[in-house]
Amino acid sequence: MTNDAAGMGTLRTHVEQALGEFVERQLPSGGEPEFRPLRTAADELLAGGKRLRPAFCYWGWRGAGGTDEPGIFTAAASLELLQASALVHDDVMDKSDLRRGMPSAHRRFQAMHEKSGWHGSSAQFGEGAAILLGNLLLIWSADMWRASGLPREALEAAQPLHDHMRTELMCGQYLDLLEQAHGENTFESALRVALYKSGKYSVEHPLRLGLALAGRRLEPWMDELCTGYGQRVGIAFQLRDDILGVFGDPAQTGKPAGDDLREGKRTMLVARTLAAASAEDAATVRRLLGDPALDESGVETLRRIIRDTGALQECEELIGEYLGKALTALEAAPVTPEARTALEELAVAATSRTM
Repeated sequence: MTNDAAGMGTLRTHVEQALGEFVERQLPSGGEPEFRPLRTAADELLAGGKRLRPAFCYWGWRGAGGTDEPGIFTAAASLELLQASALVHDDVMDKSDLRRGMPSAHRRFQAMHEKSGWHGSSAQFGEGAAILLGNLLLIWSADMWRASGLPREALEAAQPLHDHMRTELMCGQYLDLLEQAHGENTFESALRVALYKSGKYSVEHPLRLGLALAGRRLEPWMDELCTGYGQRVGIAFQLRDDILGVFGDPAQTGKPAGDDLREGKRTMLVARTLAAASAEDAATVRRLLGDPALDESGVETLRRIIRDTGALQECEELIGEYLGKALTALEAAPVTPEARTALEELAVAATSRTM
C-alpha cells in the first residue's frame, strides 16, 4: 500500500503519534530497567505494519459523517495494539522465528535469557515473556480505546462491537489451531478460518466500529456495508495473505519463504490443492505439509503442486470475485463521497499487496 492510498500518509502520522504517546505513559522509556525489554519489544513491533485496521475504522467514521478530531485517531490507533497482541501470540503458537524481518518476540526474549546466562530453559522463558507481552498489548488496546477522548455516548454505542471483535479474534485463532490438528480441511472450513481469524477483525469490525462511533448506533445500511463490503474485503485480504505465506518474497513479507507450509496452515490454497491433486501429489502434500524441517526443495515441490493443480489461479480468481462484489456493495452505500473513494482504494490496496 502506498502512502497516497486513502490518505494513508497523514493517517499513519496521526496513528503513530497516538501510539507513541500512549505507550510512553504506560511504560516510560526511562522507567524501571527490568521492564525496558518489554518496552523495546513493543516499540519495534508497533513500528511496523500497514495500519489497515485504523484506516478502515477512520474511514467508517468519516463515511458516517464524522469529522477529524484527535479522539478518532486515538481510538483507531488502539486497534494496532490488538493486532500486535495477536501477532505475538500467533508467533508463539506457530513457533515463528521472524516477524517483519526481525526476531519474533519469543525469540527475542529467548536470546536475552541465553545471553544473560540465566537459570532454566531459555525457550520456556522466551515463550512465557512473549505471552505476557501479548497479554499486556491486549490490555493496552482496551485502555487506549476507552481513554481515546471520544464522547461517552459514542464509546458506549460501539463498546459491544469492540468486545465482540476481540472475542471473535480469539475464536478465530482457535479455529486455526483446530484445522491444523484435524489435518484435513474443506473449502467451507478454510473460508470460515479466513473470515474469523483475520477477515472480520481486519476489515469488517474496524469499519463497523468507525460507523457506530460516528452514528451512535448502526443503521441498516451500515450493517449491509459491513457485511457486503467489509466481510468480502476481509476474506480477500486473508486469501492474499495465504498466497504470500507460500509464494511471498521474504524481503517483502519479513518471514522465511514457505513458513505457512512448515506450520501446516490449512488455508483455502491447501484445500483447493488437495481437491484437485492426483493421488500421488495429494500424498506428497500431506507428507510435507506441517514439517518444521521442510527445506527449500520441499517448499518448491509444494509450490509446484499448488501451481499445477490450478489452486493458485483459483485463489487469485476468488480474490478478484470477492473484491468485485465488495466494490459493488460499496457503490450502494450512502457514505460520504470522500469516504467512498478512500474505502475503494483501501479495498484494492489490501487485496493486491505484496507484503
